[in-house]
Amino acid sequence: MRLRGFDYEISARMAKKINTSAGLLLYKFQASEIYFFLVHPGGPYFTKKDEGSWTIPKGEIDLNEDELDAAKREFIEETGYLPRGNFIALNAIQQKGGKIVKCWAIEGDIDPARLVSNTFDMEWPPKSGKMQTYPEIDRGDWFTFTEARKKINERQISFLEQVIAHGK
Repeated sequence: MRLRGFDYEISARMAKKINTSAGLLLYKFQASEIYFFLVHPGGPYFTKKDEGSWTIPKGEIDLNEDELDAAKREFIEETGYLPRGNFIALNAIQQKGGKIVKCWAIEGDIDPARLVSNTFDMEWPPKSGKMQTYPEIDRGDWFTFTEARKKINERQISFLEQVIAHGK
């Protein structure tokens, strides 16, 4: 449908993509226990936050981008690493702000000390006129299921549970 040159079909697809993120949940088995790789957001708002603020590496899906391709791209941008293997589609979740997060789990390994994250610029302190550069992800780490449940954004706990259920 067109109205004054505006394509509402494309606009609707863009709105869907903008309100949807895609990410990967990396996991591994060590000493008969499952571990999950989570990342901590960079920037001044998360500096002193820990429990409940960690997340899967994820980000927005570009218009016309395949969702799994977006998840892989975001993982690379936030960690510098691309896991390879069989990606397991998990059920999507909706975060408190309304954003839908689609996730794929994959078994793999990454050294948190070798993370390379992209950066973003923001004015900090607010209204100071000073632009600061921050890493999108300031650190990553491996956690047992019990530890990960405490660290991860509460709405993303379902991803951990789905991986556990998939392995049974």
